[in-house]
Amino acid sequence: MTQRARLRWNGDAILAAERQGAARGLRLAAEHVLEVSRRRVPIEEATLERSGTATVDEPTLTAAVSYDTPYAVRQHEEMTYRHDAGRTAKYLEAPMTEEAGTVAEIIAAQVRRSLR
Repeated sequence: MTQRARLRWNGDAILAAERQGAARGLRLAAEHVLEVSRRRVPIEEATLERSGTATVDEPTLTAAVSYDTPYAVRQHEEMTYRHDAGRTAKYLEAPMTEEAGTVAEIIAAQVRRSLR
């Protein structure tokens, strides 16, 4: 008795779905890091906090979280400034490091979801 099986490989469709899931995961992960960092950003008038953005470059699968004020870098790097409770220098670096596992889980979940 001979059994036959036919396999159809839709590699291009799978790769496209995987890439789309990765891009969606990057966007969600960047938004997560932005939200965590906003809770730590030094706040006086909330201008720095409002300037925060999360972006994704889909062709290169690169995400960025940034703050855009003339003093954003100085506030981030100056460890001697005094801030309100819960607000601190390294308001972006610390969440990026602390949330690395969560970021990876968010991206992985979206890739898995796209391959269903």
